[in-house]
Amino acid sequence: MKRALAAGLALVVAVGLAGCSGSSTGSNGSGKDGATVKVGVYGDNNEPWETAAENLKNDENIDVELVKFSDYVQPNQALSDGSVDLNSFQTEIYLDTYNSEHGTDLTSIGYTIIEPMGLYSHRVSSVGDLADGATVTIPNDVSNGGRALKLLEKAGLITVNPDAGLTPGLDDVTGNPKNLRITQLDAAQTARSLDDADLAAINADIAVDAGLTPSADALLREEVGEASKPYYNVIAARASDVDDETYRTVVRYYQSDEVARTIADVYKGSQFPVWDGAPSASPSATASQSKAA
Repeated sequence: MKRALAAGLALVVAVGLAGCSGSSTGSNGSGKDGATVKVGVYGDNNEPWETAAENLKNDENIDVELVKFSDYVQPNQALSDGSVDLNSFQTEIYLDTYNSEHGTDLTSIGYTIIEPMGLYSHRVSSVGDLADGATVTIPNDVSNGGRALKLLEKAGLITVNPDAGLTPGLDDVTGNPKNLRITQLDAAQTARSLDDADLAAINADIAVDAGLTPSADALLREEVGEASKPYYNVIAARASDVDDETYRTVVRYYQSDEVARTIADVYKGSQFPVWDGAPSASPSATASQSKAA
């Protein structure tokens, strides 16, 4: 009798513990109330996510834990190995390239913002002032490096082979009349290179983390329009989790008017919301800013 009672009690305790562990996370569709969702982000400036997290906690009892990374590789590695549940730092084209290179199946479950890449300098006030042989730094990954070369082409500094599409490499540069010395660095290092290089192509989030204001400090930024969709930033999940109710709720709370207002108030023209129904920020009026003359 005692052995039977002990065995029954152990079974009840085990079931109870299993139930508790299932309610502490949003993974595997376990239900949103009381969930904790880890979101991988880049850098220290994540005010829009802080707004979404506060509302999710107040309205849905979902805790969002921001896991901050200092480069563009670790957030996808962490998502793949389950260290985070979602990440939010990359463009759609970067995600596609990462999956192709690493054999992963990370999947976009919602758009967030666009951050126009810009050209910056501590040495010249316009790209036209660059001397022959000037040094230029660009990101070394396929998608952002190609994006930078396309921006240098827009500035009239180089020409690239159109057959390379959105991801040209240095081998696709077909014209370089100023003999620019273009160096590839990890994207996170491009802002730091401004003390040594004449010009740098810098992603907006990295520029903001370095204390720059893209809408004011960039010599030239990408235009934002219909062709910009590959550069929309996304919230990514593992393919097995794309229908997870909790994660879909997180996306919905990010894609809110309040988050859009936070983006406008904090980033002042450095970022623009791009999800369906987002308040218009008139990006074309500021994102194509140019000091190229």
